[in-house]
Amino acid sequence: MSALQIVAVVVCLGVTAVAVALFVKAVNHFLATFRLGQPEDRGDDKGARTRTLVREFLGHTRMSRLPVVAVAHWFTMISFGILFFTLVNAFGQLFEPDFVLPLIGHFFLYEWVTDFFAFAGFISILALMVIRQKNHPRSAPGEDGRRSRFFGSTWWQAYYVELTILGVTLCIGLLRALEWTLARKTGTGMDTALHFPLTGWIGNFFTGLSVGAIENLIVVIAAVKILISFAWMITIALQPTMGVAWHRFLAFFNIFFKRHADGRTSLGELQPIKVDGKPLDFENVDELDEDAALGVGKVEDFTWKGLLDFTTCTECGRCQSQCPAWNTDKPLSPKLLVMTLRDHAHAKAPWLLASEEVRAKGIEAADGDVSDETKAAVATEQLVGETGYDIRHPLQAYNPHGPDAVIDEDVLWSCTTCGACVEQCPVDIEHVDAIVDMRRYKNLIESAFPAELNGLFKNLEKNSNPWGLAPRLRMDWAKDLPFEVKQVGQDVEDLDEVDYLFWVGCAGAYEDRAKKTTRAVAELLHTAGVSFAVLGDGEACTGDSARRAGNEFLFQMLAQQNVETLNEVGATKIVVTCAHCFNTIKNEYPQLGGQYEVLHHTQLLNRLVREKRLTPVARPGESAQTGAASTGAKVTYHDPCYLGRHNQVYAPPRELLQILPGVEYAEMERSKEKSFCCGAGGARMWMEEKLGTRINTNRTEEALATGADRIAIGCPFCKVMLSDGLNAAIQDGKATDEVEVVDVAQMLLAAVRRSDGGGGTAEAEQPEPQPDPEPAPVS
Repeated sequence: MSALQIVAVVVCLGVTAVAVALFVKAVNHFLATFRLGQPEDRGDDKGARTRTLVREFLGHTRMSRLPVVAVAHWFTMISFGILFFTLVNAFGQLFEPDFVLPLIGHFFLYEWVTDFFAFAGFISILALMVIRQKNHPRSAPGEDGRRSRFFGSTWWQAYYVELTILGVTLCIGLLRALEWTLARKTGTGMDTALHFPLTGWIGNFFTGLSVGAIENLIVVIAAVKILISFAWMITIALQPTMGVAWHRFLAFFNIFFKRHADGRTSLGELQPIKVDGKPLDFENVDELDEDAALGVGKVEDFTWKGLLDFTTCTECGRCQSQCPAWNTDKPLSPKLLVMTLRDHAHAKAPWLLASEEVRAKGIEAADGDVSDETKAAVATEQLVGETGYDIRHPLQAYNPHGPDAVIDEDVLWSCTTCGACVEQCPVDIEHVDAIVDMRRYKNLIESAFPAELNGLFKNLEKNSNPWGLAPRLRMDWAKDLPFEVKQVGQDVEDLDEVDYLFWVGCAGAYEDRAKKTTRAVAELLHTAGVSFAVLGDGEACTGDSARRAGNEFLFQMLAQQNVETLNEVGATKIVVTCAHCFNTIKNEYPQLGGQYEVLHHTQLLNRLVREKRLTPVARPGESAQTGAASTGAKVTYHDPCYLGRHNQVYAPPRELLQILPGVEYAEMERSKEKSFCCGAGGARMWMEEKLGTRINTNRTEEALATGADRIAIGCPFCKVMLSDGLNAAIQDGKATDEVEVVDVAQMLLAAVRRSDGGGGTAEAEQPEPQPDPEPAPVS
């Protein structure tokens, strides 16, 4: 061995030993930190979980929202695994420049794959670097470029990882080229396109060198490749919060342990409050240990899966780019929230893992045992509280190392729980669960929540509806309908006598704009010959807003009451008009023993149209306009978050609108999975927007930009929010009185009628209400 080889071997083996030791220590740190979290069972159906992991890993299904990024990331990711063998080969080349792997040797298929992925990895990382620079905050709109999805990300870490990959792929390409040159110089016969299909041509640049010089270059570049690789390993081992690097290991586990083994997005139902890994029994809550955490008040109150979630974050900012709160200049960024919880958890972990003797000394006395950073994290009394941040500088609302609250309360209460963050996340982080768990603690333990929610909670407790109106008024919506609306217990004894239970919901019963939808659905069902009954004053609020506001006790009270009622009357098939009721009854009531087939009204109406039990025949201007029916020549559709993202119901409402005669359909830019929230979810319906701009205004302006004269919706919350946004636009001169916000059912009802009562539908046999002289603008 030459002196160069000896130096290279000593340095590379020394660095490798240090790197491996630090890496093992970092892995042990992760395991110890995750064990600090609360227990949770995510080990069911390992076969399905494995299939989900393979599908998401090889298919990059979670990355597909950004196709160019997905392709580039796929090649970069696969290269990381496949090109690992070149690292092993590089160690051999330190000793023998012409070294090849045993068994594999010069097998041409292996060499083809190596050449291809070396080039693919090099080109892909260049593409990702360009994309990162193109989306850099310096050229993005918003204060300090906050519209960039990379705003707030840790830049040096991203640059370091990108340059590491770039350096490694360059070294692999050069090594392959030099191997070709050495083969030509020594006459081994391997210097052909069969063995060097993509890198052989580069070797021509080195043919003027001697054999000794080529061998020395191979040793040097192999050493550089090894040092780059293990310097990276040392760096990430010393930075356990370096998600942009660690996600390539942790993402496998995070995907495998996602909520649903079959791969469904972790949306829909919220998880119940758990104590020691088991759902809290609210009937025996008095027996609960007084030290038990209800929700999350400290970072160690999160489950181990939550701590894994935070550590897996790669800071890509997809969640941030889609968040309605962030896009309307509020302090909530799902990315920054997760990054802060990650940094705080790992800063606090050494203190939590320290011995009782160390912790007994107190923070000030523990100089030699824990770092200053850890002391600051431990000194932080509140996970969520007032930070005194400046709204113009949202990063100030996040303080992972204290000394004040880790997260400002405005961050927590800005969330609409729309699920855009969870839908976009490529590594399956469950942001909404984390936010609601922190809300639960603020609500149930600290009684610290926005003042506006006081009225909501009191109304729900007293009258079982958010408006606080008397239950006897729940049937007012049905007055003057030309047919009888049957009530369970009065007109029908058992739901076996009808096809469906029509769950009207609080908004559908009490809110004037939503009543029009309720009437329209009832008329359409009657027209189609579908029998249904309602509960009348037997209904109570499903508890959606209470649960998402963090008041789990109130939700349980309302939900248990409703489940008991539904089971008593024999409910099996339920149709609802509210997306929030739909999600709660369908996905959350099974947690309490309520198993039902639940349909959104757009699903049922679409089925009835397909079965030709409803036939849209009237074009705009030909229909008999009533207070419950409205149509227009051009329509756009707003996806309710709890119908779309949370439950994947996208097609039925669109199919209904696109089948309406004479109606042009226009899609908004942000639609389906990327739809923008109306601003009402997460109990935000009952809270005033005091920060940034209004979410409903933002969404309404997007709808108006399509040129539609009807904004169709499928949820009464959306109807209220977008109607208010439309009124604001009309006042500002951005829209005319001819534009209306209407439910899909209203447009369908208008289309199945003619002003002369024709059309061949069952409705022609019923006495028609007199049409209004002009459709009244929505107030």
